[in-house]
Amino acid sequence: MDIIFRVDSSYEIGTGHVMRCLTLANELKNSGAKVSFICRDLPGNLANYISDKGYHVFLLPFHAKEYPVMKNKSDRPYAAWLQVDWKTDAMETAQILMELAPVDCLIIDHYAIDLNWEGFLEDNVKKIVVIDDLADRPHHCSVLIDQNSSDEEDRYNELVPKSCVKLLGTSYALLRPEFRSVKKQLARRDGRINRILVFFGGTDPTNETLKTLKALSNPHFSSLHVDVVVGETNKNRDVIQQLCQKTPNTFFHYQIDYMAELMRKADFSIGAGGSSTWERCYLGLPTLTIVTAENQMEITKLLHDKGATSCLGVSAKVSHKMIEHSINTMLANPSKVKEMSKKALHLMGEDKFNEVIEVIMGGENGTH
Repeated sequence: MDIIFRVDSSYEIGTGHVMRCLTLANELKNSGAKVSFICRDLPGNLANYISDKGYHVFLLPFHAKEYPVMKNKSDRPYAAWLQVDWKTDAMETAQILMELAPVDCLIIDHYAIDLNWEGFLEDNVKKIVVIDDLADRPHHCSVLIDQNSSDEEDRYNELVPKSCVKLLGTSYALLRPEFRSVKKQLARRDGRINRILVFFGGTDPTNETLKTLKALSNPHFSSLHVDVVVGETNKNRDVIQQLCQKTPNTFFHYQIDYMAELMRKADFSIGAGGSSTWERCYLGLPTLTIVTAENQMEITKLLHDKGATSCLGVSAKVSHKMIEHSINTMLANPSKVKEMSKKALHLMGEDKFNEVIEVIMGGENGTH
């Protein structure tokens, strides 16, 4: 089976979309599929990282100077992520698909793509699969995957064809095998905090990592073991590394492949509300969350309301003093931290990741 992913990463988009696509790609490859990626050559992209993982990447050209209009806000807040109009992107993608024909399945993980783009490409592939979590636009696809928790189970009913197979909820979370392996070794957390994990995604565009390190520099926290993780697209990584080296019991980790192990060892986490949310919940890791992008708001608020995380608010309004105060509050309330861990674990439900693979690898219409 020949499967192509259409996904982008950049300083603006972040790395989460590519990382979850790689998780899915690895499992599909293990199931016998031939997998490739189509990505636009945006500043801060992960094309080399994808290639290093063993996948061919077809790079679409970066057109920013030719399409300055895409910098403007539109009625679709994420439309500019393509850096070109949708039809140009669809035509450039179609050209690659025609060269690779026949393509069995096109998997799209992109907030800027909707049914217009998908409809344009439908004759070039046998099946279209969409990964989404916004439910803010219609899609033309055979399968839709949304790993986010939501109280609105019918929110895609008017956005996809009736024949579309909808895999919705945290049971379908796209988690790497290392998380399933580590979960078997997971000890029940008692709420006491001795070790903290700091991770704000691969890019951390709002520089929350440095803000958090400033909060943790209070001598009151000097006995805590702190693991700080940054990705290769973090523009402040050198400054962060230097600060970690100067701070007692603070350890710097760069573009790692052992995140699950760090989460297992941690008693508490401070991070963004992105795709790593479900990794933390899966391992019952209590978290102080800061919203660093608009698309994180809905799910972070939902988890906060359910008691599975504690949200400090939007990054622009969160100071290092607020982080410092919240850490002190958590240190003084182990029962609250323990309850957060329980609720995070409960939120994930039954693991159905294998069903995602079966549906994609199944019949042409996404049924199995």
